Amino acid sequence: MDIQYLPVLPSDPRPICIIGAGGIVKDAHLPAYAQAGFKVHSIYNRSKAKAEALAELFDIPHVFDDIAQQVANAPSNAIFDLALMPAQFIQSLELLPDGAAVLIQKPMGDDQEHAKAILEICNRKQLKAAVNCQLRFAPFVAAARSIIEQGLIGELYDLEVRVTVHTPWEYFPNVINHPRLEIQQHSVHYIDLLRSFLGEPSRVLAKTVGHPANKLSSTRSTIIMDYGDKQRAVINTNHDHRFGISHQDSFIKWEGTKGAIVAKLGLLMNYPEGLEDKFEYCIVDDSNQVQWHTLKLEGSWFPEAFVGSMAELQRFVCGDDSQLRTSVEDVYQSMYCVEQAYASSDAS
Repeated sequence: MDIQYLPVLPSDPRPICIIGAGGIVKDAHLPAYAQAGFKVHSIYNRSKAKAEALAELFDIPHVFDDIAQQVANAPSNAIFDLALMPAQFIQSLELLPDGAAVLIQKPMGDDQEHAKAILEICNRKQLKAAVNCQLRFAPFVAAARSIIEQGLIGELYDLEVRVTVHTPWEYFPNVINHPRLEIQQHSVHYIDLLRSFLGEPSRVLAKTVGHPANKLSSTRSTIIMDYGDKQRAVINTNHDHRFGISHQDSFIKWEGTKGAIVAKLGLLMNYPEGLEDKFEYCIVDDSNQVQWHTLKLEGSWFPEAFVGSMAELQRFVCGDDSQLRTSVEDVYQSMYCVEQAYASSDAS
């Protein structure tokens, strides 16, 4: 089989101006861009010392503590990488030149109304805007998509995400107290992923709950995306499994009429050290014999998937690709599904 899963890089890469210097930029954006050979022109942070530290570490020539100054000094063909918290998106997008290219960190706003306002700004300013839904570009997801698009496992009828882990939320101080923690900040990845394979559901059913031992808004969710009577799409997350690694679980499973794929997401287990990913697939032959195969993939969700999300925007901007799959218009539909999930949970 010819399984394509590595991102295709742009023929004419553009310089990147990063707005934000938080942990995700240090641990994912900048390592990914260095790996891909993308040139970072500048980095901004309101605490300039934080930006200067990353500039020294990753050899970034220009540092700013004012977004307007960064924009004024940006190359005319720059791609802006907006890696701030959603509350800062609107004011930052307003400062970008009309027609600019920008990759916006997920989630696309703090709720659907916020996402709608972001979409409207991008349309008014004619921005070439994508959202960094990088799970779509993780090696195990890209490999699964390649297998499915070749028709090798037949018609896809079941897609399941299960996460049973202990998540140390203290590693994420910017979101730990969010009133919509689990779905808005975490399961939005999986909602967006399921949409990317199955399209728009007719409805979303969900329940998200907290834990009696802490004050976090929600840490466990069950989400059903309704695709009719023949397809099942379900997300089950439990971030409160504090009972050792032996019964932790983290996987995405695709089942089709001719085979199945299971991808283990090692990053989420034993966090932050993580475990190795594992990618397995089976294709049922004409004699109905079932044999599972393990495929060793290069890279993981962090940082390699961040190469894919930036590469897609770069390829769209330079004309290599006519489709921007993670456009703000597309990802707005994921935010609509998130809103449906909260409405369902609140009504139950």
